[in-house]
Amino acid sequence: MAKEVHSTSTEGFSTQNKIREFETTIDATGEDAPDTLETLLATYSACFVPALRVGSEQRGGGDLGEIEIAVTGELNDDDKLESISFDVTTEADLDDETAAQVNERAQELCKVHDALKESLHADVTLNS
Repeated sequence: MAKEVHSTSTEGFSTQNKIREFETTIDATGEDAPDTLETLLATYSACFVPALRVGSEQRGGGDLGEIEIAVTGELNDDDKLESISFDVTTEADLDDETAAQVNERAQELCKVHDALKESLHADVTLNS
C-alpha cells in the first residue's frame, strides 16, 4: 500500500495539494496559507490525538475527553526545526504513572512521530 499526494505550484511559493478528494494549500512564505513547518506541526499533533486516545484505552486511562495540544516548533538560525514540544491537556484525571504509560504508548502508535528523525520527536507534557 502507498499514500499519494499530488502537488501543483503554478507560480510563487504556494502549492495546491490534492489528497484523495481533498484539497489543501500550503504556502512556503506563510502569506496566503499555513507554511510548510506549520503544516508539519499540525499534522504531527493531529496524528498524536488518536494515538493518545488509543494509548489511554490500552493503558487503563479510559476516555480522555477533550484533548488540546499546544504545539511549539523552535527554529534554528537557518529557520529549520530544531525542536518540537507538545503541551497536552485532557479532561481525564490521570495519575502520573498512567499519564506516563499513555504518553509512551501514544509515541509508539503515532505514525508521524515514527516518520520524524529522533531529534525532532516532540517533548510531550501530558496534563490532565
